[in-house]
Amino acid sequence: MRPLFVLLHRYVGLLMVPFLFVTGLTGAIISWDHELDDLLNPHLMHAPGDDHGRPALPSLELAQRIEANDPRVQVSFVPLAAESGESLAFGVQPRVDPATGKLFETGYNQVFIDPASGAELGRREWGAVWPITRENVVSFLYKLHFSLHVPEIKGEDRWGIWLLGIVAILWTVDCFTGVYLTLPAHRRGKGGTTKSSVPGMAAVHPQRSWRQRWLPAWRVRRGAGSYKLNYDLHRAGSLWTWILLFVLAFTAFSLNLYREVFYPLLSSVSQVTPTPFETRAPASPLQPLAARVGFAEIVDAARAEAQRRAWREPPGSVFYSTAFGVYGVQFFRPGDDHGAAGVGPARLFFDGADGRLLGERLPWQGTAADIFVQAQFPVHSGRILGLPGRILISLMGLVVAMLSVTGAYVWWRKRRGRRQRRLSPYV
Repeated sequence: MRPLFVLLHRYVGLLMVPFLFVTGLTGAIISWDHELDDLLNPHLMHAPGDDHGRPALPSLELAQRIEANDPRVQVSFVPLAAESGESLAFGVQPRVDPATGKLFETGYNQVFIDPASGAELGRREWGAVWPITRENVVSFLYKLHFSLHVPEIKGEDRWGIWLLGIVAILWTVDCFTGVYLTLPAHRRGKGGTTKSSVPGMAAVHPQRSWRQRWLPAWRVRRGAGSYKLNYDLHRAGSLWTWILLFVLAFTAFSLNLYREVFYPLLSSVSQVTPTPFETRAPASPLQPLAARVGFAEIVDAARAEAQRRAWREPPGSVFYSTAFGVYGVQFFRPGDDHGAAGVGPARLFFDGADGRLLGERLPWQGTAADIFVQAQFPVHSGRILGLPGRILISLMGLVVAMLSVTGAYVWWRKRRGRRQRRLSPYV
């Protein structure tokens, strides 16, 4: 059994090296995506009109101005209030060009507006592949982290997401394979001795307890040469961070393959409360579902429903999904859009055709399976623990990249050694 696990860990690990190296480094950076974006793009994030003490203009009115200024786009996300001195970031998406039947190429999907003056501060394409500028570099890394920027193939744009989801499944399984291989393998020798397979230990030594024989796997030897240093960093680093590695691998799988695998699998063993995004099939981007009810009517309906439920938070943002024909209204005060422990604010969902209430999503409420689903992103991002959690996840991104490099180096050295032995069998 052990030789089989060695082969699995070796070749599955090699397959994952480039993916885990990239996602590890990008994950370490995007733990601070909002802070970096603010630092790099103050001209987009800061609203100078607020400095003059002018009241904010209605967000829905500003959304209408955006569509009037460029009929090629429709507003898909409306922030209803901004923090003091901050701009409003509207999300937009291209309409279908009636002349070609394809989407307009607008070159942007976000518009930044000064809420006091109504002036447009700038536009950008979140997640753009090229050119990489200071305005989109953070979003470029964010999208690289979960999709690798794999282009659309045959009308489907989720190939990269699926690929990394499969890698995450392999990584989850490999966590158990790897820890198994750190356990001491031994065979009996003469005179009550134990022959050990742990590198760096004597070939034959007096019989020791299982715990004593496993202890060297947790240590990094000093001054033992580059190969042994890399081997120890790879093995000990994996052991000391094993729980976090497993959590990152599993949550990466659940997030990337949520609709395809995770949600159906969880629903088969537990009770999960579906949202409209689980009960409806998505429409083609070239055949978007047009809303018959406007943003204003939805916000009014959401505000009335929240008052009926005695919610204290006001509507903080509203979005419309043309793929599902669904509005979502999120309830939070300016600056609190991440919600409790990073799980996000309370949401109400409405039908875009007739405005009827479709469902809700309440943070940390519902069945055990509902709470488990909600916890995936906060756990993966570290936001569930606040600032300390984000620091920890950022460091773990570097650990994942280090384990990828050291694993590849150990394989390369062993492969070179095997090749030299074949070429010089008597050396």
